[in-house]
Amino acid sequence: MRAALATAMLLAAVPALAQDKPDGSDGPRFCPTRPSLGGSSCTTEPGHVQIEASTFDWQRDDRSDQREDRIVSADLLARFGVGPKTEVQVGWTAYGHDRTRDKTTGEIDTVNGTGDVTLAVRQHLAGEEGKPFSAGFQPFVTVPTGRYPVGAGDWSAGAQVPVQYDLTRKLAAQFTGEMDAATNQSGDGRHLAYSGIWGLRYKLTEAVNVYGELSVERDDDPSGHETHSLAAFSVAWRPTKRFQLDAQVVAGLNPNSPDIRLVTGGAIVF
Repeated sequence: MRAALATAMLLAAVPALAQDKPDGSDGPRFCPTRPSLGGSSCTTEPGHVQIEASTFDWQRDDRSDQREDRIVSADLLARFGVGPKTEVQVGWTAYGHDRTRDKTTGEIDTVNGTGDVTLAVRQHLAGEEGKPFSAGFQPFVTVPTGRYPVGAGDWSAGAQVPVQYDLTRKLAAQFTGEMDAATNQSGDGRHLAYSGIWGLRYKLTEAVNVYGELSVERDDDPSGHETHSLAAFSVAWRPTKRFQLDAQVVAGLNPNSPDIRLVTGGAIVF
């Protein structure tokens, strides 16, 4: 499942990588991974839980021989703080709808079902309040609980390394790289995949952040090696210090990449 692979490999812009409270509040640290393409080094404080979810996620991949549309709803991520700089994560796609139309025959194939479960540990490595540089490490494994193509069909594993440098009080430069043992498109076995995302985050106001990202991914699937290149623009709004709403648009920059993706969702901390 290319969409699942891309999610695992496309990483970068993060709301706040430093281990502080970005809003300056006395409440729990709130740093959603959303709406970036990838990960973050900022962890949930012990005794607290962050829930992140997509309300709507639509992607179109228009090739010469077929058109594929995928809709995902309730793509959930639960983050549990277990230490001052450590959290564990459980992710699950509750519902996915995949529709593929063969342009030659006109035949339509539709699949509905749940996706896979992802288990991860996030460790904050560097970066404290008032320091411009921060970094983290996040290994993960994906368990094949979903039906192909909503699920990948076999297990996969990998690791992310996100870093951030605050250029000014409002502007931050970000990069995250990842290397995976990714599931083959056939649903059986694994192959090497790796990627990097470069991003900028700008704080428009204390409640609104915007992100611009560029992603390059190399996928050495046995069925055909491909390079995917994407550009993304995102916006996040926090009406309260514990709740966020966000939206993202992603565009493919080369023929091997999905043409467009639109995502809405949000996050909350308890």
